[in-house]
Amino acid sequence: MAARILLADDHKLFIEGLAELIRKRPDIELAGQAKDGLKAIEQAEKLKPDVILMDISMPDLNGIKAAKQIFAKNPDSNIKIIMLSMYNSRELIVESLRAGAQGYILKECSSEELYEAIKTVMMGNYYIARSSLAVMVEDYLRLLKADERNSARLLSEREREVLKLLAEGKNAKEIAYDLSISKNTVDVHRRHIMEKTGCSSMAGLVRYAIREGY
Repeated sequence: MAARILLADDHKLFIEGLAELIRKRPDIELAGQAKDGLKAIEQAEKLKPDVILMDISMPDLNGIKAAKQIFAKNPDSNIKIIMLSMYNSRELIVESLRAGAQGYILKECSSEELYEAIKTVMMGNYYIARSSLAVMVEDYLRLLKADERNSARLLSEREREVLKLLAEGKNAKEIAYDLSISKNTVDVHRRHIMEKTGCSSMAGLVRYAIREGY
């Protein structure tokens, strides 16, 4: 059975082009069209489409707010929403996913990518525009590095000393001797270091220490 598609966009020429692309595919069919967010909500309830291709920037109600209302009004439906945007923006991608959308593609995408996005969300998976993946990965790595720096700053001076000695391969007894503290105190410091850095094993802790320059 062909997937039924609802188009929601306020640009007539663009939506006509999308409609024509959909008509060329035997595995998808055009269920309806909407020119703004409010109309998209109305059509979603009436037509119960499989997928909604929704422009983010629309009059009266934008696509993100419309998506939230569609899911709220149709809690038992299997409607999938793919956001359409002109902007390769991490913030818009995140907001779209938070609103419940399963996909995010750029309006400049090829017809092949559009079909791929529809097929992907119909299978229950998420689809992010190919050109947007680099943006998401760069932001993720930046946040990851920031978290690592923050975790390192959370360590006390004594904990940093213990971590350095652990990275050098010394055991708790040797560290206790070097720092003139008890072995139990070393074990407590080690446990706190693992909690703060998110490491679950000694091997992971040593890798962390090496990576951070200890």
